[in-house]
Amino acid sequence: MRHDPFPDDLVAAQRSWAATYEELARPGTTRSTVLRRRLIRLSGQVYFHPSWDQPRPGAGRPELAQLIRAERDHVGGAA
Repeated sequence: MRHDPFPDDLVAAQRSWAATYEELARPGTTRSTVLRRRLIRLSGQVYFHPSWDQPRPGAGRPELAQLIRAERDHVGGAA
């Protein structure tokens, strides 16, 4: 169970963005056009999400990205 100030759909979009970015960065990727388009769409979903209009003391875009990195590192470390 997450205890962070971000809405679930925003966290899901940021997770998808990170996964897409990692896939695009892999050498030999043959789906680069599809992945770049997905990355652009997800960037818009994250950047223009309505929750950014509300005050959020101590939490913003960098904190959201850090949350996703920490989740990924935790899952990767447990495997």
